[in-house]
Amino acid sequence: MLRQFAIPAILSFLCVAPSWAGKTYTREEAVNTALENSSDVKSAEEDLKSATSQVTAGYGNAYPSIDLSATVTRIFGLDDVEPTTMMTDAATQMAQGKDAEGHPMANTYDQQVLGPFLDGLTYGMKSQAYRWQSSVGITATQILYAEGKVGVGIEIAKAYKRINEVNLENKKAQVRYDVNNAFDQLIYLDSAIKIMYASKELLQENLNFVEQSLKSGMATELDLIRVQLSMDQLSSNIASTEKMRILARNSLLNTMGLEWETDVQFQGELRDPAAGYSFPDTSMANVKKRRKELVMLEETANMKTLNVEIEQGGYKPTVVLLGGIKYANNKNDFFDWDAPTWDKLNKYIALNVSMNLFNGMKTREGVVQAKSSLRSTQIQKETAERGFRVQIESCVNTLEDANSQIEIAKRQIDLAQKNYDLTNDAYKLGRETQLNVLSAENSLRTAKIDYMKAIVEWNKAYNALLQATGEY
Repeated sequence: MLRQFAIPAILSFLCVAPSWAGKTYTREEAVNTALENSSDVKSAEEDLKSATSQVTAGYGNAYPSIDLSATVTRIFGLDDVEPTTMMTDAATQMAQGKDAEGHPMANTYDQQVLGPFLDGLTYGMKSQAYRWQSSVGITATQILYAEGKVGVGIEIAKAYKRINEVNLENKKAQVRYDVNNAFDQLIYLDSAIKIMYASKELLQENLNFVEQSLKSGMATELDLIRVQLSMDQLSSNIASTEKMRILARNSLLNTMGLEWETDVQFQGELRDPAAGYSFPDTSMANVKKRRKELVMLEETANMKTLNVEIEQGGYKPTVVLLGGIKYANNKNDFFDWDAPTWDKLNKYIALNVSMNLFNGMKTREGVVQAKSSLRSTQIQKETAERGFRVQIESCVNTLEDANSQIEIAKRQIDLAQKNYDLTNDAYKLGRETQLNVLSAENSLRTAKIDYMKAIVEWNKAYNALLQATGEY
């Protein structure tokens, strides 16, 4: 009967909402606020954005590259380039003269063909030295095969994105874990303070009874001093616990990314071990799938396996298809431009194949280093798996010990409550001393607080096991 009364009374302290004014956060609100403000979560989100962009950029390497180029050159120290008829004029002048035999020094062919040809050739050579030389061109480059690096690079980018996705979830899980533990500690301190104040009310009733008994001669001044000393000690404990609560509240606010506010309160309850919560799945095969650290190491190993292929690509050729079109305009003045015509445009298409034959063994050593890095990651994963096995076993033992401590704490409450009731009744009949009453009351208060501590430790152990098995 005592247990049926005492234990629910203790649990009621663990879920009573604070009665003072101010902003009140539930457990879920505290977790959500922490997730919104966490710098770790924000950094992980930015890392994920960057990784997602790298996937898009990887696909971009498979697309053609189109470049526009424009060049304007001013060459100093050159005269204007103008068409000339110097050779034609010379041939005409020579046609009017005669040689020693009376023949013309230049014939019709010289005047109409050879002269104009030489004039055109001279003009063409001079046109290469215009003061203003401008060109506009478009070049398209399509990588057909780049040592196998394009496709493998995309797969690496995808693996890196997966790592950052899992890392973001891991950061969020850690924030939830930290907030819940801090929240549980705050609930415990709130409840402990309430129990102490309830004990203070009982002690005040006892003090009033002793003061009346002293007036009637049924108690001594020593009995009164004992009660007063117990009251002072309890008041000191309350003040100390309230300071601890302020620190715990500020720590929780800091985890939530909020400023310290004196009127902020928290409302929630602890898990009741008697509610029948399911035992976490400790199967290592399933733990390997759930533990985010192992998932990230697995993806890292996949990424480094692909990196080995990237390094081995140094033994393979690169095939590139190029094409372009260019318009050139050379003039004496910058503003003088000819309208482009298709026939005068410079057009080309080319296929380039290149392959490294020797680079000082850089490729071979790059492959060796990539394989070594891969093996290092595999060793880290194997070590982590063994460490998680030990962690899970330790958490299981801690949870079992917490269950045992709860049963012990329940029995202590029953015995302390029975001891207090019998001692107090006997004292009122004059069969017990005031010192024994105070001792019984202190034992009952201590038993209640120890039971709350056991509940909190059970919640911590249960959370730790959930985290160790990857279920948190």
